[in-house]
Amino acid sequence: MNRSILVIYRPEAGRYAAQFRSIVATAAGLGVATVVLLPAGRQAPEAEGLARYHADLDDTAAVRAAVGEIVAEHPVERVFPLFEGDVLPAALARRDHGIPGLTPDQALNFRDKNVMHRRAEELGVRVARSCRPDTIGAVTEFAEDVGYPVVVKPYAGWACGRTHRVDGPGELALVWEEMGDDRHDYRVEEFIRGTEYHVDSLFKDGEAVFAQLSRYTYSVLEYRDEPGGTVSRKYGLSAGEQRVLDLNTVVLRGLGLTTGVAHAEFFLPDDGDVVFGEAGARAGGGSIVPAIEAGRGINLAGEWCRLELDPAHRTEARLGPETGTEYLTSDRYGHITAITTPAELKEIDGVVDADVWKQAGDVLAPPAASNDVLGWYVCQGTDFEDIRARFKAVRDAFRVETTAAAPGGTAAFAATAGGRARR
Repeated sequence: MNRSILVIYRPEAGRYAAQFRSIVATAAGLGVATVVLLPAGRQAPEAEGLARYHADLDDTAAVRAAVGEIVAEHPVERVFPLFEGDVLPAALARRDHGIPGLTPDQALNFRDKNVMHRRAEELGVRVARSCRPDTIGAVTEFAEDVGYPVVVKPYAGWACGRTHRVDGPGELALVWEEMGDDRHDYRVEEFIRGTEYHVDSLFKDGEAVFAQLSRYTYSVLEYRDEPGGTVSRKYGLSAGEQRVLDLNTVVLRGLGLTTGVAHAEFFLPDDGDVVFGEAGARAGGGSIVPAIEAGRGINLAGEWCRLELDPAHRTEARLGPETGTEYLTSDRYGHITAITTPAELKEIDGVVDADVWKQAGDVLAPPAASNDVLGWYVCQGTDFEDIRARFKAVRDAFRVETTAAAPGGTAAFAATAGGRARR
């Protein structure tokens, strides 16, 4: 093979394995070899047989240097970052070597929420009111103006990491202390009350060729406390839901997406005026990709690869039944001694796919972000409420056994199953 692509791949707990395999298979089917850039010191069985390089992926200079070494040895045509934090370094590497794709300027529109929201406002799209946390006084004044709760989040974060819902002055004081000298890494937003949606899209030459609307079953910021998931919305869309789809195209085009994949989030408040949350220039995380594959027949990452490499390709997706997905999570912690298997989950009525990332011997700890989970499952049904009922059946059936907090013995419990897949 004389043609090559580069995939920047973090083999963390299986979150991106299906995306990685689909890109590799798609490229191979087109006669294109895959080169993999992995984290320093990490290996990935799914990358065996491929050209592999390593770098500290959290060090942008190291990534750019590694890509320089790679392109000197391989004719790289495209770069595919699967993880949110790799989008901007990948864009910088593209510019370094004249590789087509998302530019650094466009990548900033997707990574920096200050830039992202300002651009959305320029496009005439409503966003949450916000302020910079320059001083505790500025944040207090903002919170009193918009009303508690407010949300404090990193301007370039993901998966709700270091993100806080602040319900009053006492909580604000605690969060302010936690931010410390890093306050300028954060932004403060008003809390939007309403139904939360996400849209997973594919673009080609600036036009949307695929868009799947889905509705969260819970509040994203409460991933530690309540089971939840996401359910596709294909039939009988409300006017507000159609408006979300329409604005999704406006926002992604305005942020500079030409050919690629994106995951965007929106709120639909009771007043019906859609609010844009944020967007990432990569496939939805966690189980969103397998859920869409089960429901629509395409793998978003693989389809992204095909759109980049084959100018004549046209995306074709089936409509299919409504599908939903949840993460598998636990509210108990310790050493796992037994856990329900994917095969057992697939025996439950309506479950069409599942994966469990944890196994006996692993340790469960409190989640630090919304994607700190045990695995996921996908089920199908007739509508939103039907799938929510199926979610409960799976949660009730999913079992984990861990060592007890006290010395000796084990404690069996029904783990909660919930979560989401973005940020």
